[in-house]
Amino acid sequence: MNSNVRYRFVYDERLGIRLPDLQLDWEEYTSDEQSSILLEWEGIRSAIPDRIIQLEAIINQKQAQLSEEDDFAVACRLVSDIHELASIINDLNIWFRVQQDVDAKVHG
Repeated sequence: MNSNVRYRFVYDERLGIRLPDLQLDWEEYTSDEQSSILLEWEGIRSAIPDRIIQLEAIINQKQAQLSEEDDFAVACRLVSDIHELASIINDLNIWFRVQQDVDAKVHG
């Protein structure tokens, strides 16, 4: 990483979004940097609900497959896939709330 880079956003393959990679504590960034970070994050954050909807559709498909599946090994794989997708949705919901927590600190 370039030593001049104080923050960046890195694509997370599992979640399907870019996440902040902050090199400093939040309070160490200038107000301009904080504003830039928040602006970029808000753009990313706004896509999270659509990503969750995509994942929920995949879960629904896998649940439909599961209800028809007679092969135990395949059923176990489907349950595992559903569990992982639900875990990703949970993590995305946590990241979605990050903005609210930062706003509360900035305005609180």
